[in-house]
Amino acid sequence: MKKGLAVCLALVMCLALAACGGKEDETPAEEPVNVRVAALKGPTAMGMVKLMSDSDAAAESGEETIGNTYEFTLAASADEVSPKLMQGELDIACVPANLASVLYNRTEGGIVTLAVNTLGVLYIVENGNAVASMADLAGKTIVASGKGSTPEYALRYLLTENGIDPDTGVTIDWKSEHSECVASLASGAATIAMLPQPFVTVAQTQLPDLRVALDLTEEWDALDNGSALLTGVVVARADFVKEHPAAVSDFLEQYSASVDWVNANTADAAELIGGYDIVDAAVAEKALPYCNIVCVTGTEMMDMLSGYLSVLWEQDAESVGGGMPNDDFYYGA
Repeated sequence: MKKGLAVCLALVMCLALAACGGKEDETPAEEPVNVRVAALKGPTAMGMVKLMSDSDAAAESGEETIGNTYEFTLAASADEVSPKLMQGELDIACVPANLASVLYNRTEGGIVTLAVNTLGVLYIVENGNAVASMADLAGKTIVASGKGSTPEYALRYLLTENGIDPDTGVTIDWKSEHSECVASLASGAATIAMLPQPFVTVAQTQLPDLRVALDLTEEWDALDNGSALLTGVVVARADFVKEHPAAVSDFLEQYSASVDWVNANTADAAELIGGYDIVDAAVAEKALPYCNIVCVTGTEMMDMLSGYLSVLWEQDAESVGGGMPNDDFYYGA
């Protein structure tokens, strides 16, 4: 009997030790982190407003939050965002599609693309009736913003494909911000501009006769080159993605939900957009249906973005940072 009792006690001890060992081998849950996110004042920030609002509401409630917290920065141009991202002062940022590749090459793989967040939003607008096709831009002056990023490379590509030398066949007057282009149109200093939404709508509120002469997304599609015109993407530091995979996954889930909500609730979204001083609420409500705000991830994101970057690379390798990114550039693909 004593021998049987000893065997039973030994078995219980072995099971207890095994159970303890199993707990030690389990991967501990990732601690919530504060995620520092930057977006540009335009469609990228517009798609993020529900996430921003929910985050701010949680912070203001004073209650202990479960999960990650967010610190948002809104910028007027990508030039304000890129240095902070590379220096580790930001974790996630919305940037022009080609700039993501440039930063990837510049940091030797230190940047990862999480999602495509904006499709084509570029338009040629005119205060007049001289432009009905890309060919009509020959010899004209176009005010534009976005030199060195998606707007410049998209415009140069489309001009070239339509038989116009972008350096000699047309004059492109580059401004530092889209609002400067609108000011030039309003003052009469310019009659033709390349603008993205929502700045097209902003300009039309000041100039009722201003018309959309060309939709550059349609012009790109007409070339049937196997790619789509993209405007913006969401990127993250590769180190942050590696250290906080759960935080990245959670962000993408919440960001996707925010984009869906914005697209389905235009009036309410416009109020939030106005409240964050991204653009006026009335302008946002009119512009949102034309902003092509999306959240495309994984393999679909890789196919869309690699096709677009390939077109730019063939035109000018420096437009994507000197070389096409490797597969590790595309998160979740």
